[in-house]
Amino acid sequence: MTGSTPPWKRRFRDRGAAGPSQDGMRDDERGRPASLEGVDATGASGALAVPVAKAPVAKRRAAAIGHGVKEGVRKGGSRARVALAYLTDRVIEIAPRIPVRDLDALRKQFPGLGPEQLADKLVAGARNATSTVGAGVGAAAMMPVPPAMPAELAAEITGVAAIELKLIAELYEVYGLRPAGSLKDRSTTYLNSWSEERGIDVTKPSTFTSALGGPMKRELRQQIMKRLIRDLPNLMPFMVGAAVGAAMNRRDTRKLADRVRGDLRKAQVPWDALPALPPLETPPDPLPLNPGDTPGEPAP
Repeated sequence: MTGSTPPWKRRFRDRGAAGPSQDGMRDDERGRPASLEGVDATGASGALAVPVAKAPVAKRRAAAIGHGVKEGVRKGGSRARVALAYLTDRVIEIAPRIPVRDLDALRKQFPGLGPEQLADKLVAGARNATSTVGAGVGAAAMMPVPPAMPAELAAEITGVAAIELKLIAELYEVYGLRPAGSLKDRSTTYLNSWSEERGIDVTKPSTFTSALGGPMKRELRQQIMKRLIRDLPNLMPFMVGAAVGAAMNRRDTRKLADRVRGDLRKAQVPWDALPALPPLETPPDPLPLNPGDTPGEPAP
């Protein structure tokens, strides 16, 4: 074709013009030149950027469940501590309100009995009373009110504590070992004896805690916790809990009485050697006890 550049000249011209341009770019057919330099894979901080792999769904679910269980245990533990603190304060509150019969009143009510026979009479009455409380809570477990079960257990703990504290106080009278001091001081001694399940030698104040402080409250909480664990079978349905509760309370009261009596016998003061003691004062707000809940009195 006239006026056109011959093909061989075009080839030599293109070959000479195939070098790099000012900005390092080549023609569209060749693209960028290959390079042996490593690719910069570091981030802004200079550390090697590693892709973060997400945990499998099963592991994330298991971790969430474990966290929920830990939270539940933590909250349950805090609620249990609050409940124990409430029951401890409740037992401390009712202790000075429990009406206690002094030795003269007991000997008039049960004439002709010696110290051991009179103590046996008191223990038998207390065992019957605590078994009645246990049977009542076991019977309440048949009712379709599961939210009321903690309240039933709390009522049993405080009811049994009141009966056993009254028994302990009157055993001190029978063995001639009335604690010295005011009503509050004597109640503290009875609380010590109940929480430690032993008779306290009132002639040696160093052997027991005479103040309602931290150590005594801790012992009371431990005793209440043991009672709560032992009372759980009382919630069995179909009247099984009633029978179990009655039997367990009778057994526990007998064990407590045996330990307290064993310790009090060691420091017993005979009746004819006792000095003249004033009658026990009546609590300003006496705790109402059913006749069957009073040690030594028959149930109606």
